[in-house]
Amino acid sequence: MKFYFEKVLGGKRKLYFVERPRQEQSLPTVCSVEEIQMILSNVKNIKHKAILSTIYSAGLRISEVINLPIKAIDSDRMQIHIKNAKGNKDRYTILSKKVLDLLREYFKQEKPHYWLFEGMGSTKEKPVQYSSRSIQNILKVAIKKTGIKKHITVHTLRHSFATHLLENGTDLRYIQNLLGHSNSKTTEVYTHITTKGFNQIVSPLDKLDI
Repeated sequence: MKFYFEKVLGGKRKLYFVERPRQEQSLPTVCSVEEIQMILSNVKNIKHKAILSTIYSAGLRISEVINLPIKAIDSDRMQIHIKNAKGNKDRYTILSKKVLDLLREYFKQEKPHYWLFEGMGSTKEKPVQYSSRSIQNILKVAIKKTGIKKHITVHTLRHSFATHLLENGTDLRYIQNLLGHSNSKTTEVYTHITTKGFNQIVSPLDKLDI
């Protein structure tokens, strides 16, 4: 618009106070606790189950889980150390007891060298990271077995982690720190998704004698 008035119409250069249109923010898709249970129960491969369980249990991005070295797992403090995450920030997130047990079982079988989850051909000299495409395929196969129809991605597991924490009464500030959000408004979107309290709301129609 500014270009049109100044260059096309030959108008004088000046400031135009034009309000920018607000971008609509769509709410992310989340899984119910039952759907997460169905997905993970349909993953029989120990390594594959460990990957998806780690993502959901700690609210990780797919890039974060493939970049996790073994030393990021702190079993003493029950934390996972995420380094150089989005925005080049470090953070700690929670380590689930069940995931720790799963990882120990996986370690006995796979014996990774450096990365927590390694790909084909990985050696001690040249450790190979697991690929994001492989993780996406693992989830895709598991979802197909469940019969769930909603569009679920690996990032949906992260959204579900945050939503389920909120529904269990976890303070929004803690969730923000666990997810690594710089802005609290990014975390507040989960307050619009949670179903907590919805079952206590009675539709006005239910009070009518029809």
